Amino acid sequence: MIDLDPLLVTRLEDIVRQYDEVTAQLNDPAVASSAARIVQLSKEHARLGRTVESYRRLQALGREIAQTKDLIEAADGDDEMRRMAESELEELREKGRALGDALIDELLTGDEADVDSIILEIRAGTGGDEAALFAGDLMRMYENYARARGLRWEVLDASSSDLGGFREVIISVKGAGVYQLLGYEGGGHRVQRVPETEAQGRIHTSAATVAVLPEAESTDVKVDWDKDVIEHVSCAGGPGGQNVNKVASAVRLEHKATRITVSMRDERSQHKNRDRARRVMMARLRDYYQQRDKGARDRQRRSMIGSGDRNERIRTYNFPQDRCTDHRLNENFPLSSIIEGRLDPLIEALRRFDRQQRLKNLAPVPVK
Repeated sequence: MIDLDPLLVTRLEDIVRQYDEVTAQLNDPAVASSAARIVQLSKEHARLGRTVESYRRLQALGREIAQTKDLIEAADGDDEMRRMAESELEELREKGRALGDALIDELLTGDEADVDSIILEIRAGTGGDEAALFAGDLMRMYENYARARGLRWEVLDASSSDLGGFREVIISVKGAGVYQLLGYEGGGHRVQRVPETEAQGRIHTSAATVAVLPEAESTDVKVDWDKDVIEHVSCAGGPGGQNVNKVASAVRLEHKATRITVSMRDERSQHKNRDRARRVMMARLRDYYQQRDKGARDRQRRSMIGSGDRNERIRTYNFPQDRCTDHRLNENFPLSSIIEGRLDPLIEALRRFDRQQRLKNLAPVPVK
């Protein structure tokens, strides 16, 4: 058999029971009359089904391993059969370890693996022009990483500073598993270095915040754009020529219930600005409602590193010492490679640590 942590087995058995209950509901004629309920249950069925299928494959592999062990014990005096069975047993065990690790990752990360589109928001914090320059450094760091991983990168809106940095930049990043790659970046980032404008060579400390928001599907958040949102249209300011200054292309959206606002002025087209603003609004609303409703889950998730709390300082970039310190890991990385976007060692370390933390906090999933 393949050994699994008892808590994992309990959680997996709960998922199997929930899967069976959802299957029964899908087959209930009373449910068939509600199209919305069918859609909801079908999505839940598919989500749970992936884990159940993997668990059943692991169980089947465990039975194969047990049968092969019996074959080895029965091969009394037949050395060739014993060697063949032992070789097969090692292959089965290796396959079991790989399948078990994949199942644990699938179980712990949940729907995060399915998120293939995020909104990345970077804002300059304390530190004036130096903070804006640091926000620009972070943007280029993530862009280099995204392009190296084959992710699609699109700047939706940017507010630049006089010295070439960014007060705020909003980016769409798309690609398979993008949230698992960049989801740990949400939080406060601090930089320690000598600014170019510092005549006396003193080290300054500045900050920027990063938010990582899964881009919401239309089924995740319901918004009536005519009734729920106030739209303001104005002439875009800043560089761009006569068209930007004179044509009403800038769009500002305000969600009445939450007072969440989004402004877009990067495109000369009002239509494109509206479309981009709505995408960002949907992502922020999804995040808002999840933060509001998570309740008991928050007590567990506070000890996990993927919470994305932008008020939490997660990393310090110390240029004089060429050191990048991730405070969740309490581990240092070479700053020169990190700031250039070679983030793989850091992100892999975060994923391993997150996996350990989630295992410690694992609890049975509630049956709906």
